[in-house]
Amino acid sequence: MTTGLVTATRAGRTAAARLAEHWADTRHYAVADLARAWRECDEIVCFLAVGAAVRLIAPLLGDKRTDPGVVCVDEAGRFAVAVAGGHAGGANGLAHRVADALGAQPVVTTATDATGTSPLDAIGMPVEGDVAAVTRAMLDGDEVALASDATWPLPPLPVTAAGEGRGAPCVLVTDRLVETPRPAVVVRPPSLVVGVGGSRGVTAEEVLELVAATLDEAGLAAASVARLATADVKAGEPGIVAAARALGVPLVAHPAGRLAEVDVPNPSEVVREAVGTPSVAEAAALADGGDLVVPKRKSAMATAAVARIRPRGRLAIVGLGPGARDLLTPRAVAELRRASHVVGLDQYVAQVRDLLRPGTRVVESGLGAEEERARSAVRLAREGHAVALLGSGDAGVYAMASPALENADDTFDVVGVPGVTAMLAASALLGAPLGHDHCAISLSDLHTPWEAIERRVAAAAEADLVVAFYNPRSRARGWQLPRALEILARRRPAGTPVGVVTDASRPGESVALSTLGDLDVETVTMRSLVIVGSSRSRVVAGRFVTPREYTWQR
Repeated sequence: MTTGLVTATRAGRTAAARLAEHWADTRHYAVADLARAWRECDEIVCFLAVGAAVRLIAPLLGDKRTDPGVVCVDEAGRFAVAVAGGHAGGANGLAHRVADALGAQPVVTTATDATGTSPLDAIGMPVEGDVAAVTRAMLDGDEVALASDATWPLPPLPVTAAGEGRGAPCVLVTDRLVETPRPAVVVRPPSLVVGVGGSRGVTAEEVLELVAATLDEAGLAAASVARLATADVKAGEPGIVAAARALGVPLVAHPAGRLAEVDVPNPSEVVREAVGTPSVAEAAALADGGDLVVPKRKSAMATAAVARIRPRGRLAIVGLGPGARDLLTPRAVAELRRASHVVGLDQYVAQVRDLLRPGTRVVESGLGAEEERARSAVRLAREGHAVALLGSGDAGVYAMASPALENADDTFDVVGVPGVTAMLAASALLGAPLGHDHCAISLSDLHTPWEAIERRVAAAAEADLVVAFYNPRSRARGWQLPRALEILARRRPAGTPVGVVTDASRPGESVALSTLGDLDVETVTMRSLVIVGSSRSRVVAGRFVTPREYTWQR
């Protein structure tokens, strides 16, 4: 990605130099050379007034799908304004990147960004049709239909009808070549695998012509081709390699032995003798599963076949952090805005509801329904949806990742999004209690027998580990924390520091330091996290510290 930096003044050149220090591939241009920057760069930052930039780029504008994105930065460096190529040219994202680098305010006026609506031309798949008309209908709250040949993990869309509707504007997800007489956007999912074979010396032109003819005769869209596939003995054939490059898709090679195990309708003994498998094109198309939709076709030196692969849903297991919005990671925000379905505890959903895009389906339930939420998230992902399953702190720590993955299979993709755990949030408030070896133990015996919990506490005491107690005490469970502290007290002094943090980073946050001998357990609630130091922990200037005990080399 090459970024052109166009400047006219000393202030502009200074700001451009700041960007160039941190960005990998930048080129500097004077205003008089803007046309050259337009030809040579993928994106352009103009350190000019917006009006001046508009007049300069107006004669250069061609197609928003190929024009570079343009952002303007004012003389004082206050604003980074996306001027042209918002989605297709990447100007909206560029405005945010420039603003982050310069400490400016990003200004993005694209309607979908202003309303938080998923932009159709940045859906993550190729799109065709009247994007403007369908987007306008969505923004106006008009009826918009959604029709799909299969369920793909799309971002949320504010559609109001399923199926192709009654003449309403439509979003159609298909790999078929279709007529769209009304305002429609056709989304091309990556659903087709083209298996190819070829004799030695086959040209890229012949492979491309055969692939195009095969798709066209079957009424299939080239934009839905996810990859070319072939046998490993053909993976280095220049014509096949060049054809994949021309189509802009990866070339996947399979061992002949694997292809020989694939059941195909048109095996050939001649091919088996030549390459070790009775089929190259059909077997390669089917090697990763799916259904054969076009049996092999031949040209003079090439073969091609097409398979349709099944959609894979997407489950993002998202840690929301301890509660404060500024401790919610950018990656978590991105996953929340990408998911068409959000599953979570009702109070966690309320915490992030304002971040969800219009059209997001929310599945929420109350305390005690963890397994039900995990099963719901897995079911939706298995159906092909883009799902975000919410957990507090880090979703993998006493939260939703474990029950979800226990129920998962390999039919969908899983993405883990780490979050700031309660233990880390509490530790930061207390000082550095986790500075050396430590462990976390939940004192809830709802799912774990108390005898097992007690053995773990005893082992931590024996190992002299700092211990963070989750779920330390509730109205119904008042005796477990005192018992755990008693076990620890057998192995460490009564003056060992103990920190109690309640509602870390949330309204009502409280932080208290005590000792193993003096802790008042009545101050501890289910919303607290208790950290008990090791025998080496101490309080320094009012802060709970566990020394690292390293020998520093000079």
